[in-house]
Amino acid sequence: MKKKHPILTLCLAAATAGAFGAAAPLAHAAPANLFVEAESFQDQGGWVLDTQFIDAMGSPYLMAHGLGKPVKDAFTTVKNATAGKYRVWIRTKNWVGPWDAPGAPGRFQVSVNGKSLGKDFGTQGKDWLWEDGGEVELPAGETKLSIQDQTGFNGRVDAILFTSDLKFTPPSEKKALASFRHKSLGLPDEAPATKEYDLVVVGGGYAGMGAAISGARQGLSVALVQNRPVLGGNGSSEVQVWAQGGTRRGLYPHLGEIVEEFTDRASNSPGFVEEYGDKLKEQVVRDEKSIDLYLNNHVWKVEMAKGKDKKIVGAIALNTKTGEEKNIRGKFFVDSTGHGNLGALANAAYTMLEKGHLGMSNMWVVSKTDKAQDWPETPWALDLEPDKDFPTPKVFKPLKNNVIGANKPAPDLSHFKVSDFLHGEWFWESGFDKHPIEELEIVRDWNLRALFGAFSGLRKKDPAKYADYAFQWVAYVGGTRESRLLTGDVVLNEDDIVSGKQFPDGCVPTTWDIDLHYPKEQYMTKYKDNPFISRAAFGKGVDRKNGYPIPYRSFYSKNIDNLFMAGRCISVDHSALGTIRVMRTCGMMGEVVGKAAYLTVRHETTPRGVYEQYLDNLKDLMTKPGAMRRDSIEGQLYMPANAAKLPELVEDSINPAKLEGLVIDDEDAELTGSWTKGEGLKPHVNKGYSYTGAAGASARFPFSVKETGTYEVRIAWQPHQNRGTTVPVSVLSADGQKDFTVDQSKPADLKLGFHSLGKFKFEAGAEAAVTFRTEGAKGNVHLDAVQVLPAK
Repeated sequence: MKKKHPILTLCLAAATAGAFGAAAPLAHAAPANLFVEAESFQDQGGWVLDTQFIDAMGSPYLMAHGLGKPVKDAFTTVKNATAGKYRVWIRTKNWVGPWDAPGAPGRFQVSVNGKSLGKDFGTQGKDWLWEDGGEVELPAGETKLSIQDQTGFNGRVDAILFTSDLKFTPPSEKKALASFRHKSLGLPDEAPATKEYDLVVVGGGYAGMGAAISGARQGLSVALVQNRPVLGGNGSSEVQVWAQGGTRRGLYPHLGEIVEEFTDRASNSPGFVEEYGDKLKEQVVRDEKSIDLYLNNHVWKVEMAKGKDKKIVGAIALNTKTGEEKNIRGKFFVDSTGHGNLGALANAAYTMLEKGHLGMSNMWVVSKTDKAQDWPETPWALDLEPDKDFPTPKVFKPLKNNVIGANKPAPDLSHFKVSDFLHGEWFWESGFDKHPIEELEIVRDWNLRALFGAFSGLRKKDPAKYADYAFQWVAYVGGTRESRLLTGDVVLNEDDIVSGKQFPDGCVPTTWDIDLHYPKEQYMTKYKDNPFISRAAFGKGVDRKNGYPIPYRSFYSKNIDNLFMAGRCISVDHSALGTIRVMRTCGMMGEVVGKAAYLTVRHETTPRGVYEQYLDNLKDLMTKPGAMRRDSIEGQLYMPANAAKLPELVEDSINPAKLEGLVIDDEDAELTGSWTKGEGLKPHVNKGYSYTGAAGASARFPFSVKETGTYEVRIAWQPHQNRGTTVPVSVLSADGQKDFTVDQSKPADLKLGFHSLGKFKFEAGAEAAVTFRTEGAKGNVHLDAVQVLPAK
């Protein structure tokens, strides 16, 4: 017999303990309510679990994320003690309703014991509501339910209610609904408590993982709580923002070593699911035996200490699959949720821009297949014209990676037989003036309307070109950049960073430029009140090589005595957030917090007390390799024999003085035509590189050798999908000019991005040169440096 899902047992218990139970007096029998959470379905079919908006709409829910093709049905079985007539209510949402868009793309149907209720749901209203499904006869015993998607376009189901009171309407108001749900599921008034952990980390992105692993290696008992089925946050396969930020540098070059054990090295963002290493991330956490990992648990309440102490004693988590709650108790807590959820629940001080903040992106990939693909009409999507309303997506191809995490083999991407991929990148971003918590679902849904409308626009403008294309992947989990910023003892601001202000507790190096996003004016003509394409404005002043050291006092709450923060919700202002918010940097914050948490437990102090009394101890811990561990709070640090071997550290910038032979930088080249400076592709020689696709442009690197002889000539580049595949390069030597073509969309064949053009004879004092041209390059030409060294 198939095992019943825990939540269905709860539903049955709630029913049988009341109207369905023999113990209830018949004269006072209450109406029978059978409450079924959609996320509890035993077989979810092709529906996905969405947990992003629990705090706004009250629950996880199932969504039919079929990319235009109806997903497989979801099935479950429930038990009913008493046969009879029931009214069915379905809690759902017409997700394009807020804009009165035509077409109701989220349509679905519900069947009870194989018989459809006879109507499409997901077609009414502008917000979450209960739709009346009519009356049904339920037998005693098992009842089979199924949900049938009709469109493949993000239909959503929260719950199904059967009530014997045919006139009853379930509550819609958030607080009343929460109470009704809790009672209907038969949940206890107080959530069962876990053991008391030394450290409870809420949020399983890079920051949370860094904190949990770091704390565990200091001998702490740790709970890591994540409301998704995978770790990594924005750096997971669900969102696919590749990891940025320099590690292993600055004041404490061992910071970042833990991050490097699990970080992705994806070739593109978005790229392929396999490149983001979800399994590796989970394995690195599970290898730490003192970490209890709570996946699919969303913290939505807290228990505070009684009396005057402003301390959290328990984080109450909702299991997003079973509906059960648990009180995860701890001595110290870390808010690494991104949104500052834990801090807000505890009434921690915070700031939040409700307008003019960084937005949320939902990235996407379409791929060319071997046959024509059907695509339905999308009257509910945004009406978009390529190049006018959005930039035509760029082609990208997977690049070969050497490793992911700590020298793990690169994922095998050979099963991708299609060769052409187009991707909607980070700049598919909206919500700049929407409430970053309460309106987040609307922001995500606007992004969906935009990207589906963009694909319809591409097919409409050029049907022959795009007839064979289909969606490969769309992020239904949004990549959020800015919401609550919890307030610490130091609120780091842009002036601190640009002026290079040094704090005595400066630690984590931030190397990303101050990167703020704004709507891109070019694409605001049609939807200027709610733009969905952004531009990045990069500020100056960040030391990209060594990093600016973020103060430790930005990593704990100023008014909650046992609350740390790590990640994009730390104590900074809007502008400073622009540099600290990338994944590897956030992960290093977690590493520091884990070490500081050890000191709070070891010395029975507070996060502030670490700064006031034990800062030297924290600094000492930050000088230790990330793999070092202790077996107990009182134990000594040691290096385990099986410590992960880290990838070779490659600097973002290569000092030309440290390279052998003669080096000519792009700054010294003779340029014709228009060239653009860049520094995003790393490593690069000196301060950056130049690139262009302008017709007729060229670059000449002149040089002369001091001694006549044979020399090897090398050129440097870093690959990118928009770089030329047949870049013309010539070498002028004593034997005349020799021509070559190089593919700069692929990695160079030598270390640090150098490629050998061969060996040539040069005469002392005679002018020689390496020349690049754009004619026939089939993409942008990349200039970094030319290296000339004696042949061996």
